[in-house]
Amino acid sequence: MPEPNRIVIVGGGITGLAAAHRVMELGRERGLQLDIRLFEGSSRPGGVIGTVRRDGMVLECGPDSMITDKSWGLALAKRVGLEAEIVGTNDEHRRSFVVRGGKLMPVPEGFQLLAPAKFGPLAATPIFSWPGKVRMAMELVIPPRKGEEDESLGAFVLRRLGREALDRMAQPMIAGIYGADPMELSLQATLPRFREMERAHGSVIRGMWARSKAAVSSAGNGGAPGGSQQGVSGARYGLFVSFRKGMQSLIDGVLATLPENCVQLGDPAASLSPLGAGWKVTTGSGNEWQADGVVVALPACAAGELVSPLDLELGRMLSEIPYAGAATVALIYRREDVPHPLDGFGFVAPKREGLSILGCTFTHQKWPNRAPEGTVILRAFLGNREATTLDRDGLVEVTRRDLSRLLGMSTPPLDVQVSAGKRWMPQYRVGHLDRVGEIERRSSALPNFALA
Repeated sequence: MPEPNRIVIVGGGITGLAAAHRVMELGRERGLQLDIRLFEGSSRPGGVIGTVRRDGMVLECGPDSMITDKSWGLALAKRVGLEAEIVGTNDEHRRSFVVRGGKLMPVPEGFQLLAPAKFGPLAATPIFSWPGKVRMAMELVIPPRKGEEDESLGAFVLRRLGREALDRMAQPMIAGIYGADPMELSLQATLPRFREMERAHGSVIRGMWARSKAAVSSAGNGGAPGGSQQGVSGARYGLFVSFRKGMQSLIDGVLATLPENCVQLGDPAASLSPLGAGWKVTTGSGNEWQADGVVVALPACAAGELVSPLDLELGRMLSEIPYAGAATVALIYRREDVPHPLDGFGFVAPKREGLSILGCTFTHQKWPNRAPEGTVILRAFLGNREATTLDRDGLVEVTRRDLSRLLGMSTPPLDVQVSAGKRWMPQYRVGHLDRVGEIERRSSALPNFALA
């Protein structure tokens, strides 16, 4: 019997686990015998994805969902047998709020992240001044920008929609997604569809009208499910899906497909050395593994350290992709202890409001079966400053202070769940896609090597 192909995967987050699963699929398709080893330095696989289940509650430590118009996660879930476990957001209260003057105000119907698609709700909202509303409406007649060079997401919003659209809506929405300043984020690497609308239709608003019309037509012709977006404000909630028992189900589902002893925990890969046409992988404990091929599935900041001895320039480019800290703090209350009606999925908070939290999800409202009857889960998000300077008690303290100010609680929570990391959020700066292209070009020159 021929020797199996030995594949080492470095990193046990969802990227590394998905890579291991894909290698197995390719092996079966091509009739190859494989010996796969995945090395993860921590005591558990899954990276930032994790779910705590206790007392009838489902509490997410990291992301709470996948988005279906980026179909790879959903496809993976189906391939590992989780299709029946996929759930969408609740149909009721499918809207969000933004903090304005210390109060929660509904995001105008049809306002999606950066721009309004309906002028009636925009005219009625107190979130913007009349000059700000007029400036947004003028987006229809502002000529599109020429050229292909990247620009910051913030500069794009300023150019097309004006200062109030940026400060009062786009900035908090983007901070809640990327934990970053929109004036630094690459438009092409984060929300390229808005640039595509400008190119194709000469206007973001006209592009949103065209997409809405196409979506209605598709739904009328039996198009793909995902929930109607009519009446939705803020995010396109019909595109978000999770699992009945939380996002940990995806990690567990992929793990269940991998061979026994494939995943090695608590002993990270410390160095890679070329060995003939293959590789020698040395772990932190000094164990050595020979591999025919290597997949590095670490965050870029960690991958840079590992590959620098192989290609100094490749290591530098990876290491220079910045990462920010982030934290989530879930506070659990009795429903009667929260005066606010919580008639939405959550809110975001503009920087100008002076709060520590970036936003909050009303988890029990957003997803089915996340909390026992009469219990609410308020899951707040905090950015780099708080995540890197405050301990657990400090994170809970500032979260309680901000949420009590906005939602009116005066009693302590029944329970608390805190998760934090100092390098959780990659920051896709202007020019990021050019950097990624060069990283992929250089990494492809290494034999039997891949970056995921």
